[in-house]
Amino acid sequence: MTDSSASTGAGYGDRDPDALARRAGDRANPDRDQHFLVDDRVLDRIPAYLPDDADTSSLLEIGGGAGALTDRLLAIDDATVSVVERDGAFAEFLREEFAAAVDEGRLDVIEGDALDVDLPPFTACVANLPYGVSSEIAFRLLPEGKPLVLMFQAEFADRMVASAGDAEYGRLSVSAQHYAAVEIVERVPKEAFDPQPAVESAVVLCTPRDPEYEVGDEAFFLRFVKALFTQRRKTVRNAIRNTGHISGLDEPEAVVDAAEEDVLSRRPGDLDPSAFAALAELAREHGSPTEV
Repeated sequence: MTDSSASTGAGYGDRDPDALARRAGDRANPDRDQHFLVDDRVLDRIPAYLPDDADTSSLLEIGGGAGALTDRLLAIDDATVSVVERDGAFAEFLREEFAAAVDEGRLDVIEGDALDVDLPPFTACVANLPYGVSSEIAFRLLPEGKPLVLMFQAEFADRMVASAGDAEYGRLSVSAQHYAAVEIVERVPKEAFDPQPAVESAVVLCTPRDPEYEVGDEAFFLRFVKALFTQRRKTVRNAIRNTGHISGLDEPEAVVDAAEEDVLSRRPGDLDPSAFAALAELAREHGSPTEV
């Protein structure tokens, strides 16, 4: 793949990631959770994982680094791109490297931490996330109800897509799948990055959709799921009894009395999201929940 001129800004999608890293000057620092994705083939595929009907008019990227993925996003017809980058040196480099796109109003570089800054309106997000804060960023994005194509540690991705009964199934699985249909679309080896991370990675597609169940209080539902999974080796009966301080139930024993034995005798990891939702609604009705 040839490297385009940084100064002309003419054409996007073919910048060489290694050359971008050299021009950026600062090597990615793994101590700051920085790992450049440098495999051209993976970079080219990532934007294509967005659903065919996705609105790509306002794309969000988190962690732009030296801009290899930014370049691919700018290659999408009629797309404008907002990049959140916390490293000041990389943020300035992105503004210089893609000066033409900035001048045309197609690129906005937001310097700051993605957990703290006000995110701009976006129609879809495509990003190679900083792995140390993957969960926090993902759960800032998921409630927005937009298509997401995100790079995670493979272990984290496996937990996101796990089903009830799987060893990897847990709070993350239920919470992510509450907001979206979640699937791993590609596994990415360590060799695709520079410097190489210590773990394998995976690209996850999150397609927003309404769950097949209803919850009257989403915050309580998510808190209740969190509480029960702190006791994942216990039966649901004992998990409810032991976690009222987490879920905010004033009367956990009343929930136990109201629930079916078939549910109470199972473990949290055996309840699918709809079963969790039904139990959470029962807990709201009988357990006198308060804000935590």
